[in-house]
This record gives sequence, C-alpha cells and structure tokens, in this order.
Amino acid sequence: MASPTRYHRRSVAPLLILGFVAAFVAGACTPERDGAPTAAATIAAAPTGEPAPTAASPAPSPTGEPAPSDDGATAGEPVATATVAPTPSPAPPSPAAAAERKPFAMNLYRKGDFVAQYTFEWCVGASIQMALNMATEDSRTSRADQQRLWEMARDTSFSPFGGANPRGWTAVLNELGIGPYELVSIPTFDEALTVAAEAIRATKRPVGLVMWRGRHAWVMSGFESSADPRSFDDFDVTGIRVLDPLYPHGSTRWGKSPKPNSLVSPATLAKQFVLRDSTRVNLGVPPGYLLVLPVTED
Repeated sequence: MASPTRYHRRSVAPLLILGFVAAFVAGACTPERDGAPTAAATIAAAPTGEPAPTAASPAPSPTGEPAPSDDGATAGEPVATATVAPTPSPAPPSPAAAAERKPFAMNLYRKGDFVAQYTFEWCVGASIQMALNMATEDSRTSRADQQRLWEMARDTSFSPFGGANPRGWTAVLNELGIGPYELVSIPTFDEALTVAAEAIRATKRPVGLVMWRGRHAWVMSGFESSADPRSFDDFDVTGIRVLDPLYPHGSTRWGKSPKPNSLVSPATLAKQFVLRDSTRVNLGVPPGYLLVLPVTED
C-alpha cells in the first residue's frame, strides 16, 4: 500500500498521526428503539465562477511577408516594416481564485445508515457498522454483525481492560477495506473540526470522533462550513453532522444523545467532544482531540 498523505493544505505542526489505531469506548449505550432516521444523503456545493477570459494573440500574416508599402518605394526595393511582438496570454486563475466563496455543506448520511449499539460496550462495533453503511452499499445493522465487529476491534486494541479502543477501531476499518484510516491527535478543538471536514471532503468517508475523553464513539458524517475546503484554506466549520450509537439515551454526566443525523453547533459538540489526556491506556498519541481519520493515498 502506498503511504497515506494529507489532503489539507494548512501546516499542522503539532498534528501527530498513528496508523492502525482507534478509542476505548465503553460507556452507557443501548439498542436502537426509535427506528431509522429519514434524512437523505446530500452533497451541496456552492457554484464556482468561470475563469477570466484571456487576451487573444495577434493573428500572423497569411504569407509571413512584409505588408505592402505605400511610401512611394519603387517596386522590387526592400521596404522597412515594423515588427510588433504578440501580447502573451495571461495565466489561467487558480481554482481558489476562480471559486466563488460561499457557504458549503456536505453529508454522507443516507436513510438507514444509523445503527444503535446493542449493549453498553459495543459503541465501537456500532460505529464501524455505520461507517461501512456510508462508505459502501452494504447495510450492516444486525446484532450478530455488531458483536463480531466489536470483538475484532477488541482483539486489536491491546487494552489492559479488555475493551475496544481507538486502535482496534482504526485497525478494523482498514482490515475491512474502506481505509486507509489513521488515529490522529489534534491539539485544539477548532483545528480538529477543520481537519475532520477536510478529510470528509477529500475522501468521501466518515470520521470517527473519540468522545468523553476516550470512553465513547460517535461518527461524523458531514459538516457545514463558511467555504468549500477544497477551494479555500481559511474556512470555519459552522455545523457538524453526527451519529451517536447511544441515542436516545445519552449520559447523565456528558449530556443527551443528539438525534441521528443531527446538525450540531461547534459549541454543542464541545460539551462531549473533549481533549483526551488520560494515560490509563497508551494509544501511541499525545493528549489531544482524537479522530479516527480517513486519509488519501499517493
């Protein structure tokens, strides 16, 4: 496999990457009770402007001969003529310059993609099912399949507590062929949202959010932003599409679970998506906001 590369253009010096890694998500979780959501998958992009017209070069003489003289020169005598250099055409504008800066929205979610976890421990299993549903034409919703995926993640997590953590989560996504995915630690909340939005835009695959300081798993299926991440480096993420497999139960400590496919504000997400600084389990990444991130290949 070719080595993964980063699609976002800004330099994230503190960004630390680890391939084949994923988050311990053993918290309160229950089976789905309210049925599948009804929102359809959407990708809405602002229209881009047309490139500026270019100046045409002067047409050459049909024969390449000097123009006839009207200065009274005798026929057959050489005639001095002026040479005019053609005007070079301007270079075409860059995509960013040609694009019109408008709000942008993208969502990978389709009706039926949401899967609730069947036990309090299987958050990672349910999150893997949802990622598979969005990245493929499969519909993975059964309890038996969720248990099998959770056990695969548990077996590759190497956790002293026997659960599935982000290392196993990432490893299973790669093993199932919808990667490459990497576990990354981002030092700030705003930068984590930016990196996640750029990843979804570049790969058309969902991002895993390691919630509750490493105790729970959500899936980010889309976002809204002030501009298209493909055309502009400087943009703000204004909304995040999320899927919490614990819905409709939530946590007395962290708050309620949003309805599947909810568009939440950064301020709302920040109440549950917080910096992980726990050293109970060594995930191979420093403290930060953890993402199970899809990446591109060379």
